[in-house]
Amino acid sequence: MLKQRLQNAKGARAKELPQVLWAYRTTPHSTTKESPFRLAYGMEVMIPVEVEEEFPRTILYSEKANSKLHREELDLLSEVRERAWTKEEALKRRMALRYNQKVVQRSFTNNDLILIQNDIGTSRPREEKLAANWKGPY
Repeated sequence: MLKQRLQNAKGARAKELPQVLWAYRTTPHSTTKESPFRLAYGMEVMIPVEVEEEFPRTILYSEKANSKLHREELDLLSEVRERAWTKEEALKRRMALRYNQKVVQRSFTNNDLILIQNDIGTSRPREEKLAANWKGPY
């Protein structure tokens, strides 16, 4: 019975996958402020409600004007992609700077003694209670 419930749950998730992917691809991302659909095709997607109902975008549709506007948007697509790439790179640099602020830089030379933490709480106990806490020289 449990096995059948799990299979039904997996089937339900598989049925929802196209809607989830569509929502992901048509939603602007926080890093680029652009949707993957726009970056791929050069225009914003029309949601199904806009197609079925009367919206200004569908009422004012003209084949000639649409093809002209679409060509103009395709000409600007490289700039949109470049801006999205720049925003993404800036975010990566900010994340790296934030991460690297916490890193403590250390440099070692030959014959330095390296302090090693006690192995308390691990599966293998230390050899002797009064043994040195370092290994080396390195």
